[in-house]
Amino acid sequence: MDGNGRWAKQRSLPRTAGHQQGIEACKRTVRAAGELGVEYLTLFGFSTENWSRPAEEVNELMRLLRMYLRSETAELHRNNVRMRMIGERDPLSKDIVELIENAEKLTENNTGLNLTIALNYGGRRDIMLAAAKTAQYMNEKGLTPDVDLMEEHFCANLTTADMPDPDILIRTSGEQRISNFLLWQCAYSEFVFTDTLWPDFKKVDLEEAIGEFASRDRRFGAIKTM
Repeated sequence: MDGNGRWAKQRSLPRTAGHQQGIEACKRTVRAAGELGVEYLTLFGFSTENWSRPAEEVNELMRLLRMYLRSETAELHRNNVRMRMIGERDPLSKDIVELIENAEKLTENNTGLNLTIALNYGGRRDIMLAAAKTAQYMNEKGLTPDVDLMEEHFCANLTTADMPDPDILIRTSGEQRISNFLLWQCAYSEFVFTDTLWPDFKKVDLEEAIGEFASRDRRFGAIKTM
């Protein structure tokens, strides 16, 4: 059971109540990230695996997504936030795709926080799609396979091509797994785990995670110089 569901269970409420509070946590975290000077924030909203959940729960998640996009897009724009979505859009409802495109268009020139929402996203599929596009390009150009050249084109075909790799991945709710999130991009990310359930996540939790990250010695495989 994920953090939203666990939150609801602890309070003897339906899972949908946990998802509703999860949306509120999203709003708080976006505000807090902007206040703390975070440049890039990616939130995992809905994975490719989440379609296997009960239809009622999936429908509720889509309802909340619509509500968030309709109610928050103008607010994000006022706060100079740029919003983007990563993930495959074809399986999403037409009206949701239109809301996403409207939000992206409205905020595309904003220079504050870069907010990315992962919807119908899976790290493995992101890698496979980028690899397929790279192989097609190499074949069409008649290029001899070269690891460095292939990696260059592969990275350019990831959904996060124009974004930096994450410095920090925060996993809430006491979970200690990556859950198919940005698998390639998190190769050198620092992981911070917190027992705080996602619906309860607040600015202080983000501050603590950033503080933990700041205390780490990041060497990216190198030896620390004295």
